[in-house]
Amino acid sequence: MAGTNAYLDGLDRNQANHAPLTPLTFIERAAYVYPDKPAVVHGAQRFTWRETYARCRRLASALSRRGIGKNDTVAVMLPNTPPMYEAHFGVPMCGAVLNSLNTRLDPETVAFMLTHGGAKVLITDREFSPIVEQALSTMETRPIVIDVDDPACQDGKLLGETDYEAFLSTGDPEYAWANPADEWDAISLSYTSGTTGDPKGVVYHHRGAHLNAISNILNWGMPHHAVYLWTLPMFHCNGWCFPWTVAERAGVNVCLRRVEAKAILDAMRAHGVTHMCGAPIVYSLLINAPEDLRAGLPRRIAGQVAGAAPPATIIEGAEQMGIELTHVYGLTEVYGPASVCSKHEEWADLPIDRRAERNGRQGVRTPLQEALAVLDPETMQPVPWDGETMGEIMFRGNIVMKGYLKNQAATDKAFGGGWFHTGDLAVMYPDGYAKIRDRSKDIIISGGENISSIEVEEALYRHPSVMAAAVVAQPDPKWGETPCAFVELKPGVTVTAEELRLFCRQHMAGFKVPKTFVFQDLPKTSTGKIQKFALREIAKSASAIE
Repeated sequence: MAGTNAYLDGLDRNQANHAPLTPLTFIERAAYVYPDKPAVVHGAQRFTWRETYARCRRLASALSRRGIGKNDTVAVMLPNTPPMYEAHFGVPMCGAVLNSLNTRLDPETVAFMLTHGGAKVLITDREFSPIVEQALSTMETRPIVIDVDDPACQDGKLLGETDYEAFLSTGDPEYAWANPADEWDAISLSYTSGTTGDPKGVVYHHRGAHLNAISNILNWGMPHHAVYLWTLPMFHCNGWCFPWTVAERAGVNVCLRRVEAKAILDAMRAHGVTHMCGAPIVYSLLINAPEDLRAGLPRRIAGQVAGAAPPATIIEGAEQMGIELTHVYGLTEVYGPASVCSKHEEWADLPIDRRAERNGRQGVRTPLQEALAVLDPETMQPVPWDGETMGEIMFRGNIVMKGYLKNQAATDKAFGGGWFHTGDLAVMYPDGYAKIRDRSKDIIISGGENISSIEVEEALYRHPSVMAAAVVAQPDPKWGETPCAFVELKPGVTVTAEELRLFCRQHMAGFKVPKTFVFQDLPKTSTGKIQKFALREIAKSASAIE
C-alpha cells in the first residue's frame, strides 16, 4: 500500500541540504583543520597540508589558464612523487579528468592511450623520457608537455615547453575551485592492461571516488594522521583511491620512486610508517631482505595485500616483521579493492596453514560497496554456498566504473544482467566468503578435467624454497593441455623439478601436478602482478621449455 503522506515527496533537494559527493573536499578540510601537519614527504622535500593544498590549487589554476576545463583529459606519466599526489586534486579541481599512465608501458601503448583519451596536457617525469619521446613522435596531435625535474632522478631529458615548478608558479594558490555540478561527472580515466587487444579506458566518477576513499577508512579502521608508505603505484586504480583517503585522514604520504627493499625499510624506520599496500611480491621482497635491513622497524604496520592470495609463508613472515596483512580483491573497474577478507578473532588461534587458508579468500564486499555475489554467468543465479560449485564473481553498487570510454559494446557486456562481470571464477563458502579459483581464461582443461592454476600455485608456495610461482596451460597432444609451472626460487637455494613434482603430489590429485617446471625470474607488472600472458607464450613452445 502506498504511503499517504504526499508531503514527504515534496521536500526537494536544494543548495542548503544537498551537495555532490567528491573527494576534493577532503584536502580542503585537511588544510583547514590541520594546516601545519605534515602531508607529503619525498627525499628532502617536506610539505604541510596548507602547502599541499596551495600547490594543488596552483596546478588547477595554471591548467585553467591554459584553457583546460570540464571533461578535458590531463595525462600524467609519473612515479610516486609529490606532483603525482597533487595531480589527484589539482586536475579535477579545474573540472578536468586525470589519466594516470602505467610507467612501464611501451611507447606504442602510451601513444594509443594519449590519443584515445584525448589528452590535452601530459605531465611527465624525465625518467620516462625515452618512452614518452617515442610515443609523442608517432602522434598527429601532440599534447602540451610539462616536465617534472625531480632532484631524486638523475636520468632522462626534458621534453616539454616548461617544467612543473615553473608551471605551478603561473597558478593562483587561492584559486576558487568548485565542486562538480554533478557527482556523476568523470574524475579519472584508467586503462586496463590490454593483453588481449587494445586497452580499455575505465572512467571513474566523483561519487565513486569519494565513497571508495571513505570505504578504505572503514575497511581498515584507519586512524587520523596515519603514515602511509606509497609502495602501491598511484597510477594503479588511482592508488586504490588512497590519495584521497590519506587526505581525509590528514595523514602523511611517504613517497617512494622505486619499490626496493632497502628504500622501503629505511622509509619505515625514518617516518614511522603505519600503513602500506602492495602485491604479495612486495611483502616477499621485505621478508627475504637481509636481517640487518629489517632491524628496528615500527612495532606494528597495517598492510593490505591484493592480487594472488598470500601464502602461509608470506603471512607468517610478515607477522614476524610486525606487518599485519589484510587480503583485499578488486579490479580497475571497481576502483581497486571491492572485497575484503574480513578477519574473525577466532582465526588467530588457528595453525598458520589454516589461518592462511581463511585469510587467502577474497571474502566479502567492502563497507560501501552494495553487493558481491558468485553467480552462474548464464542463468545469473547464485551458486550454492558449498565451496565447490564455481560461478563468476560479480559486483554491483556505487563503487563501479561509469563504463569504458568510447566502447559501448564492452560496457554493455560488462554490465550484463545488472552486475559488473569480473571474469574471475569463484566459489562461495558456507560462511558467505568468496574464493577465486581462477580467471576464466586461466582455467586449464586437461583430459576434460578443469584444473585451477591458483590451486596448483598455492601448493607450490608451501614449498620452503619457492619465492614465487605461476602456472599456465601448456599444449599437450594427448591431454589437450597440462599445467606448466614457472618457479622463482628464494636466493641461495636450489630444488629440482622432480622434488617439486613429488611435493605437489602430496597436496593434490595427480592429474593436477605440473608436467613441466621452468625455473626463472617471473615477469611482473609495475604493481607486482605476474604477467601470465608472457608465460603462456613461453609455454606454447616446447623447445623454449626444454
